[in-house]
Amino acid sequence: MNPAWRTRYHAAIDAATEAARLALGYFDNNPAVEWKDDHSPVTGADRQAEQLLRSRLLEAFPTDGFLGEELGDLRGTSGYRWIVDPIDGTRSFVRGIPVWATLVGLEFQKELIAGVVAAPALGQTWRALRGDGAYRGERSIRVSEVAELKNATVFYSSLSWFERAGRRSDFLRLAASTQNQRGYGDFWGHMLVAQGSGELMLDHGLHVWDIAAIKPIVEEAGGHFTNWEGQPDIWKPDALASNKKLHRAALETLRKSPVAVHD
Repeated sequence: MNPAWRTRYHAAIDAATEAARLALGYFDNNPAVEWKDDHSPVTGADRQAEQLLRSRLLEAFPTDGFLGEELGDLRGTSGYRWIVDPIDGTRSFVRGIPVWATLVGLEFQKELIAGVVAAPALGQTWRALRGDGAYRGERSIRVSEVAELKNATVFYSSLSWFERAGRRSDFLRLAASTQNQRGYGDFWGHMLVAQGSGELMLDHGLHVWDIAAIKPIVEEAGGHFTNWEGQPDIWKPDALASNKKLHRAALETLRKSPVAVHD
């Protein structure tokens, strides 16, 4: 294992845990909410948690790049870049719903190599490093072995996102092909797929900081993560995480046509 990867991975775990703990101090305590130009909420906890992440990680690795939802992009020279979302699920955070997390993803030469998802209100942390497997806490996790859509559980973010994308009927067609459907949005649906608690997570309205920490965890758990065209592009607003066995079938059901799935 590349020692520089592992050193940064442990730093990511520590920084994500600390930032999540900071945000937890604001949770369920009527935080002041502002609304950004894209109509998404932001709080002081978001900004403070991201500043903490930026300070901790760049103090340790000053030549790395950094991209965060709130404070923007800082170019580096090392080939590494941190991609963070200080509070994924801010809409839940401000409503007192415990489904939110601090996300820290690590990119090396444009490949995502590590991810940490710290969800303190749920008491859970998921993490992965390329070649080292995926974990929830200290427990190794693995995707399920379900091999037919009719036996699958699908998670999704919000029906309104599919409506806005003009894909409502496509989503409903996929949902009707599965056994169970649960609206567990944001990071959580993806982590449930990674730990084998369901087979598919369908998402829309994403940014790169929503994806960067999640993709390596799903893949190290044995799953597959692409956009709705079957491409491993983290810059598209749509994503499908799966247990791999059902990925092609899910995409074809969404599109009603054969699809090429790229690793």
